[in-house]
Amino acid sequence: MNLSPLQKARYQYSPKLPGMLRGGISEISVKVGAPTESVADQAKIKALFPNTYGKEEITFVKGSNTSAAKKQVVGVILSGGQAPGGHNVICGLYDAIKATDKNNVLLGFKGGPSGLIDDDFIEFTDEYINAYRNTGGFDIIGSGRTKLETEEQFKVVTEVAKKHGLTAIVIIGGDDSNTNAAVLAEYMAAHNTGVQVIGCPKTIDGDLKNEDIEASFGFDTATKTYSELIGNIERDANSAKKYWHFIKVMGRSASHVALECALETQPNICLIGEEVAAKKMSLAAIANYIADSVEKRGNNGENFGVAIIPEGIVEFVPEFSKLIAEINELLAGSKTEEFNALPDWDAKYAFIKKGLSAESFAVFEILPQFVQQQLFLERDPHGNVQVSLIESEKLFSEMVKNELAKRKAAGTYKGKFGAQHHFFGYEGRCAFPSNFDADYCYSLGYNAFMLIQYGYTGYLSKVSNISKPAEEWVAGGMPITKMMNMERRNGEDKPVIRKALVELDGAPFKFFAAHREEWAVKTSFTYPGAIQYFGPAEVCDLTTRTLALEKGQD
Repeated sequence: MNLSPLQKARYQYSPKLPGMLRGGISEISVKVGAPTESVADQAKIKALFPNTYGKEEITFVKGSNTSAAKKQVVGVILSGGQAPGGHNVICGLYDAIKATDKNNVLLGFKGGPSGLIDDDFIEFTDEYINAYRNTGGFDIIGSGRTKLETEEQFKVVTEVAKKHGLTAIVIIGGDDSNTNAAVLAEYMAAHNTGVQVIGCPKTIDGDLKNEDIEASFGFDTATKTYSELIGNIERDANSAKKYWHFIKVMGRSASHVALECALETQPNICLIGEEVAAKKMSLAAIANYIADSVEKRGNNGENFGVAIIPEGIVEFVPEFSKLIAEINELLAGSKTEEFNALPDWDAKYAFIKKGLSAESFAVFEILPQFVQQQLFLERDPHGNVQVSLIESEKLFSEMVKNELAKRKAAGTYKGKFGAQHHFFGYEGRCAFPSNFDADYCYSLGYNAFMLIQYGYTGYLSKVSNISKPAEEWVAGGMPITKMMNMERRNGEDKPVIRKALVELDGAPFKFFAAHREEWAVKTSFTYPGAIQYFGPAEVCDLTTRTLALEKGQD
């Protein structure tokens, strides 16, 4: 196989571990902290997790290893969308397993949770693992979005675990995947299977975070990748001076990616969904906000700019959310077939007008026709609008264009407006992990095995103090139930890990808010450039602006 020079070099990189995990497995001891409780709905969560709720947080420290010696056969899965660094979680897990006892075994179940159900696996070897060290992607065993949540599934997983003599299962995933890990851990404990379950926090969206989880892995690399591309576009815009670039970035349920990219690149506009919701901004208000920047810059002779838009922005707009809810009701059951059978768009438009409230139809009516039609594309498995299919970057550029036409007719706008559109998503999900993500992920995997060795289950591998050099990182674990609350899902109350949204009173947003008026008018672009892997630590091991601001280091 032909390898690029960077691939060859990255294979040789040695990830840095937290200080307490260095020096050998025999020198790692446990410090037990206080018991925990869930972030909300304590009585309900405790009732659902009687065997795993309320356990203590733990920290690993230097000292004699007091864990009981036994052969470990561990299974691992990757769950959900790809995030840079996933391979290193598995590499760290493997190295810790083999450092403890070379006869220990790590099985990788293929294609995500379904691999556990289908008993589709590979036994990792040094040769196999070494081909994936410090690389991006999830192709080492693949991933999947099957959810482990039913009694029948748990019985199958238990039989597969028994067949292979599994002592533990590690689930690498986001909030939903780690919720499933907590439920599986409870099932295994309730049925005395002896199988431990450990989770690792993954998602480039950045919404799996709290006072314990300072960052989910992959966020650093993905936002650096998107910021490089946005910086390149900013430089092009400042060179050609003739286009406004509307750039949609990943992040459906939270705007962390958009905010981090804005902090890195200082665009003219960045929408934050959480602020849109808090201010109850309408689509027209958002379009006017962007148009104000375009007008001021255009009247200054600068007919170019950059606007960053989070993927899920329309779901934060109250009037749009109401419209979507009404459309979901309008097409419930057999009415979807009735709608699809209509001969043309005019007939469908009349059907829609008749079925929506006057308020929602007024919102629908101002949408460009291509967005109107996108709202009636293929439904998701629950029969709902697939909001991710809505091209919000094009929606807002079209609305801004229409608003500017009115302003030009009124004589207030004297510039020219042309738009280009981009969506950055897949470009960052499998990038070569930054040094930070390579180190952080390796540490999460290594740490996960220490939790297994000491007999913990229903815990999340936790590495904190990560804004400091790796030597000062703190490794340990926390019960997954600590992050949980009850939410309404598909008509049922279910225990889930609470998503972390952008905090409008947090330091990262406050910094952005303090500068955005200036950025909206002046060309204040910054150009982060490509991720650096070799060179001084202040360049190569740089953390995100979000984390630095949260820790008061920026």
